[in-house]
Amino acid sequence: MATAAPTPARRVSRPAIPHRFRWPLGFAVAALLVFLAYYYLIPSLGAGAQTFFRTWLPLTSINEALVWVICALGLNIVVGYAGLLDLGFVAFWAIGGYTAGWLMSSFFYQVKIDFLGSALPTVPGIHLSFWLVLVIGGAFCALWGVIIGAPTLRLKSDYLALVTLGFGEIIPQVFTNGENVFGFNLSNGTKGITPIDPINIGSTKLGPFDLVWKYLIYILIAALVMFISLRIREGRLGRAWLAIREDELAASMMGVPLMRTKLSAYAVGAIAGGLAGVAFATHISGVLPDRFNFSISITLLAMVVLGGMGNVWGVTLGALILAWVNSTGLPQFGNAFNAQFGTDINFPSYNFLLFGGVLVLMMLFRREGLLPESRTRLVLHEPSRTDMEALGADMEEAAPELDGEKLAATVGPDESR
Repeated sequence: MATAAPTPARRVSRPAIPHRFRWPLGFAVAALLVFLAYYYLIPSLGAGAQTFFRTWLPLTSINEALVWVICALGLNIVVGYAGLLDLGFVAFWAIGGYTAGWLMSSFFYQVKIDFLGSALPTVPGIHLSFWLVLVIGGAFCALWGVIIGAPTLRLKSDYLALVTLGFGEIIPQVFTNGENVFGFNLSNGTKGITPIDPINIGSTKLGPFDLVWKYLIYILIAALVMFISLRIREGRLGRAWLAIREDELAASMMGVPLMRTKLSAYAVGAIAGGLAGVAFATHISGVLPDRFNFSISITLLAMVVLGGMGNVWGVTLGALILAWVNSTGLPQFGNAFNAQFGTDINFPSYNFLLFGGVLVLMMLFRREGLLPESRTRLVLHEPSRTDMEALGADMEEAAPELDGEKLAATVGPDESR
């Protein structure tokens, strides 16, 4: 009797690019295309096309959006990874900015320190290299993250949010009123610290119009923060953060040191805030206290929620969208609308109305964000307790044998126990 020939096994088609590398490669390709467009393509276009890009996609707005991305990724570590609601993250942005103001300007004219700086040799003050100030700013903010977090992270939920809100209000007010702190000028008050030394790459100094090269620097900083966020999340510390976010009591019972783990999340997030502050100071060539108000903390939190808490790429997308809308999209749309209909509506003044409406819609229809983390998507879409009870009731109606009294009558009172 002839036997059938064995069927050949099917080959499972694997994607050419692994899933974990798709977003990093996409980010790198997009960053490279933007650089090539603004360095080569756009300068060779006609006047109309150049006007369009200068109006709707100016490079200065893209650079500022990248600074927002850096800071939002830091807040994502605190809120998205560890589940600690922070309403005062602007404090670390301000500390990083003033660190750049102190170490890259003539503010402390009483001394003269120059280490690989970009200022002239005859200029007094402290002038350090931008790259060294980045490290110092991140470390200084990490220290303040531990100082601020040590007395506050023992609290939970709403109480933690209120205390971080208080620190977020205290730090900018210290800089606003820091012109005379026991006779010492700490921050120059409302006048701020200007100008900031330009970024130096070797012997080359980037001027105010070298936006393309500043874009490359901000992209590298953002990529570094992304890499750190992704690598830490996969490690032991990142898993401990996720455990605390999901169930703090269960995490403590499994041996996770709660206070130390929370402090590490606060410190790592503060480092990203410090890097963003230093980058922002060089972006606007100064440090002004009115640029560090409470609304920045709310905008950063909106970026994290809109993009998807816990997802690096979702937070990046949310930060880019909201930063562009806030700086360029709303003003330009308002100008076009007013010119078309002859009105005089100040559209940028309604930015928080727009953001609030978007957040309400997101909470109603897509709570997990634009690009949600897989774990967050499962948690938010699992049925609630009442839904499970209703499902159990439907199963009992469909299968009467599951009813307790009928089962006891069938098998006897002793066997049903």
